[in-house]
Amino acid sequence: MASGEPVRMAVSMSSWEGLARLAFVAEQFGYAYADLQLTGDNKFALFIVPDPSPQARQRAARNRARYPDAGDGVSLPPVVPDAIEILKARMVVDSGSQYSDKVRMGLAVFALTALAASIGFTLRADSVALAVVGVVWAALMALLPLLLVYSRRYRTRNAARLEAAGFTPVTDRSGRLRYVPPGGQLPGHGSPFASGS
Repeated sequence: MASGEPVRMAVSMSSWEGLARLAFVAEQFGYAYADLQLTGDNKFALFIVPDPSPQARQRAARNRARYPDAGDGVSLPPVVPDAIEILKARMVVDSGSQYSDKVRMGLAVFALTALAASIGFTLRADSVALAVVGVVWAALMALLPLLLVYSRRYRTRNAARLEAAGFTPVTDRSGRLRYVPPGGQLPGHGSPFASGS
């Protein structure tokens, strides 16, 4: 971030709260949250870009002066709970709009089948263990539609939270539904990360 360039961070599975705190800290030092995507290796890719607004520059200068040792990860500005909640909502919507429900279902079926097959291959000598793996796989397959409905409702609740906070729904260049901050545009507009690549 010290270079002032866009940043893509690969983050191992973390809580929404942890990801939102990471983006919040970046925003305190002149960056803006741009996107969150799930990568092929079950990690999140968090995109942050320089925020050219005068308010962001002033905030960054003020925080660099107040927290000169921020690089230690301890001497950081205090967290603002409302800002964290908005960032979490944006992340839920952004990561949820990365794939359609049909693609998400296909990925889940493939992942669960591959996991069951690898466990079954490991336990091939024990027919009882294989039967248990088969039953667990079938139960998970039966739960997938319910998990999909829950996921859709969770995204809808977070989208409503964003709209109540003044965010505007837009479709980005890649066709994903995103939310624009009040009075602004998608962070990173004109940058390599603007399309969510």
